[in-house]
Parts: sequence; C-alpha cells; structure tokens
Amino acid sequence: MLVSRDFRFEAAHRLEEYRGGSEALHGHSWKLRVTLSAPVAANGIAFDFVELEKIVHERVVGLLDHTCLNDTVNPPTAERIAVWAWERLHPLPLAEVTVWETEECAVTYDGRE
Repeated sequence: MLVSRDFRFEAAHRLEEYRGGSEALHGHSWKLRVTLSAPVAANGIAFDFVELEKIVHERVVGLLDHTCLNDTVNPPTAERIAVWAWERLHPLPLAEVTVWETEECAVTYDGRE
C-alpha cells in the first residue's frame, strides 16, 4: 500500500550558482509530499497518518519552516531538499519524497540518484 501525506512550509533561499531571478534571496511557499510503502496490518492501517505527521514535522518541516534554506541544504534546490528530506526520514519505509518549489514546479526523489 502507498500512504502519502502532504506538508507545507515557508522558507527563503538563494541559488548562488544560478543566473536569473532565483539568484537573489527570495521566498517560497513550499509543499512536501512523503509517500511510504507498507503492508496493511491486521488493524487495516498501513501507516498511521498521525505518526507520519509527527515524524515529518520533527525531522524535516520543523527544521525548514521560516528559515533560510541556505543554512541547512547546499545548494538549496528542490532536488537537494528532496534528497535531504529522504535522508532525514530514513528508516521509514519510503517510496517517494516530492518537493514543490511553486504550485507548478516539483521534483520527486525515490532513493536513486
């Protein structure tokens, strides 16, 4: 079973190796989707949404919300943020981590580079 939960956080970043509008410090309303792959247990639940929310807030969202991402992830691209989140959430039974930088632009990481 695939179990997904979405999260939102506000954070700024600047892309020092990028030439264009994202080169200067600016902010986004980020979206993060964490998808787990787990069997359905006898109680009918594959993974408790409440437990997933607690873990993701402790290990990822709480560390990124209302920060400058350059202080945590280098370079702070959506791609690197997805890998960073994956590594912080290990050993959950992760299937995918998706990061939206804007409503139209997202990356998905599945543990392979």
